Amino acid sequence: MKTKGFIGLGVMGFPMAGHIAKNYPTVVYNRSKPKSDDWMKVHAGRVALSPEDLGSSCNEIFMCIGNDNDVREAISGDKGILKSMSSGGIIVDHTTTSSVLSIEMNELCLEKGIHYLDAPVSGGQAGAENGALTIMAGGDKAAYEQAKVTMDHYAKFSKLMGPSGSGQLTKMVNQICIAGLVQGLAEGINFSEKAGLETKDVIEVISQGAAQSWQMENRWETMSLDEYDHGFAVDHMRKDLKIAIEEAGKTGALVEITKLIDGFYKDIQDMGGNRWDTSSLLKRLQKND
Repeated sequence: MKTKGFIGLGVMGFPMAGHIAKNYPTVVYNRSKPKSDDWMKVHAGRVALSPEDLGSSCNEIFMCIGNDNDVREAISGDKGILKSMSSGGIIVDHTTTSSVLSIEMNELCLEKGIHYLDAPVSGGQAGAENGALTIMAGGDKAAYEQAKVTMDHYAKFSKLMGPSGSGQLTKMVNQICIAGLVQGLAEGINFSEKAGLETKDVIEVISQGAAQSWQMENRWETMSLDEYDHGFAVDHMRKDLKIAIEEAGKTGALVEITKLIDGFYKDIQDMGGNRWDTSSLLKRLQKND
């Protein structure tokens, strides 16, 4: 079967499924059907009635949904993928979850001869729309190589990081690093403004040196303009940081700065910024000045 399935048509999944649909017959499922209807207005494909419906018609199913429980329900629930998917199928989960969940789902899938890849992504909404995501995967090498052919339609780079759970562990590292970068950028911009410097000129200079980062290149201007209605939401970041902090507690890794910044994001939520972009850490500093 060449038909591909996709579950979850949020800000990331909607364009990701679209890239697949340009290259393969595609079936989509979203818990809220209006999103599926909206997707069908833009892309060619079919809407499934349940994850089970997808499993009966697709050899590869890709997912980008909410959390551990959502993944569990989609795969092993009463109308889950495993109810119908044939042996040899591949499930690629782009959801950011715990590594424990990935290992659990992998074991369940293998009992039915199905491969499960934990494959969280980085690059945000813009990366999904432009087909330029970075994918960090965990699982079977042969299954990864097969699924990569499809994933390459919406990814600029992907890498198999190791056995099941390795992709999620790598994503935790990613989020830990991003949190520190965004806080540093927010403090730098705030300092620049307080010192009476022209922030645009400051960024032009320091972005040519060791301080340069993706966050600096893509977020400094919107931060300076107090624009946060875009990108990766604070609620999602707090979910991801909670997963990373809990994993660090198990391994004994120190994540002191991450814990501190997680608290700063809680302050943003208390300000009503649940859906603001993660770069809104600057807004917190300005409020406290």
